Amino acid sequence: MSYGIKTFEEFAVGDRATFSKTITDADLVLFAAVSGDQYPLHVDEAYAKTTRFGARVAHGMLSASLLSATNGLLLGRPGGISLAQTLRFLKPVYVGDTLEAVTEVIEILPERRRLRCRTTVRNQRGELVVEGEALEQKDTA
Repeated sequence: MSYGIKTFEEFAVGDRATFSKTITDADLVLFAAVSGDQYPLHVDEAYAKTTRFGARVAHGMLSASLLSATNGLLLGRPGGISLAQTLRFLKPVYVGDTLEAVTEVIEILPERRRLRCRTTVRNQRGELVVEGEALEQKDTA
């Protein structure tokens, strides 16, 4: 992963950053520990088998957290900050799924040095599992 050097003035609509990751059992366990979300659907295989999902599923916020990587990769250096992120969770993510997160500039707001971005996460079948929008502010330095 490389955080390139890019000034605000160099951004264009359509600029994008991507990040891929295969979700593992360890990811679910560690995310549960970090977040405190020990809901049985995520951590208890026996319970999860009794649900409509038939197996443990990743926390929605674990899938969405990949967008933190793409938002940062897009901003690059000298950097910036995420101001807002909306999310819609559309499909379950299972252990073994490979996710691709994408952040894409859809509007440039020069007066406040902000970028409005479409954010998506798709699984290995190309199915949209998370979608939303981010508002990013590029450093003035």
